[in-house]
Amino acid sequence: MGWRDCLRLALGALWRNRTRAALTALGVIIGVASVIAMLAVGTGARRRIAEQFENMGSNNVVIRPGSVTHGGVRTGMGTTTTLTLADAEAVARLPSVVAAAPSVRGAVQARHRGANWGTTVEGVTPEFLQVRSWPLAEGAFFSERDVATAAQVCVLGRSVARELFGLAKPIGETILLGSLACKVVGLLGEKGASAWGTDQDDVILAPITTVQRKIRGIAHVDRIELQAAGREAAFRIPEEFKPVLRRRHRLREGQDDDFRHYNRAEWVRNAETSARIFAWLLGSIASVSLLVGGIGIMNIMLVSVTERTREIGIRMAVGARPRDILWQFLLEALLLSAAGGVLGIALGCAGALVLERFSEFAVAITPRSIALAFCFSGAVGVFFGLHPARRAARLRPIEALRYE
Repeated sequence: MGWRDCLRLALGALWRNRTRAALTALGVIIGVASVIAMLAVGTGARRRIAEQFENMGSNNVVIRPGSVTHGGVRTGMGTTTTLTLADAEAVARLPSVVAAAPSVRGAVQARHRGANWGTTVEGVTPEFLQVRSWPLAEGAFFSERDVATAAQVCVLGRSVARELFGLAKPIGETILLGSLACKVVGLLGEKGASAWGTDQDDVILAPITTVQRKIRGIAHVDRIELQAAGREAAFRIPEEFKPVLRRRHRLREGQDDDFRHYNRAEWVRNAETSARIFAWLLGSIASVSLLVGGIGIMNIMLVSVTERTREIGIRMAVGARPRDILWQFLLEALLLSAAGGVLGIALGCAGALVLERFSEFAVAITPRSIALAFCFSGAVGVFFGLHPARRAARLRPIEALRYE
């Protein structure tokens, strides 16, 4: 007996007991839908984390001042004043560094006519936009000439522009940063919240020399952010800049570094690993319901074998081979699980989209998760259908014909 005959007989048997078959497939449908939805939630969470770190510069390394020691007392990170613009220029020439952006920060009260807003002014160089992957929405960014001359110009973040100007255009207007008048030359694109929940758009950018000399009165920088050529290059950068900075700061052998660094690429890798484990954990929990559905298939198929024992005996008596019986019952189990898998995929995708629509969860349905869930449902059908099929194939024709 060929494949077509086995398939025709399997479909006929399922159709005769369609209500029972539908209820049996329901377990697989719920299991597959759960797997699809949970993997979509986990994948969406991983992508959202990656986007947040991408907004901050996922392959960046940040150098910050270290601590100083006075009389055996260590003052803590950020208390040295040894990082300079010249240091940034030196590390920018390293092989693994694409660009370097030194910066200084300070709190300031920004005012424009009757409006005022307490915010952060950040002194940067033109490389800042490249290093932070921050687009400019309107106007222009200040130039190297503006940095060299400590020009009184600035670029506003979206939140500051909204608080000071409302719906009006800020380009060309003059605002006061404390007592310093600055002309607005550009408007930054919207960044949104950082991974720590702070508003990245609540900032004013100005030439670093302007902030150093005219707002804070300092000569050092608060940090240097380095953009790496890639993920692997980001892990090589610290070994490249440490000897350069130690030599520039005249640190002797055995003396502690007067700077610290943190690698965002490492944060991204750890976050991606955690999110991936979370996604697979959700999928594994959901797959338990799929296994329960498989057990339901096995139970129903065993009942079917018992009910159709006399039919099996008649088929064997007229020439059906044991493998024909095996394939018929195995195809029935496989058809049940495959049909449940298809309907479960549709239900899972719909459920994931509804979850995204009415909650704050980010979901991402991938072809890989769909293929995985469908293949798993098929494997469940084969695994749990094999025992009933083998039991049917091992029946002896004489005993089957005598069965009442």
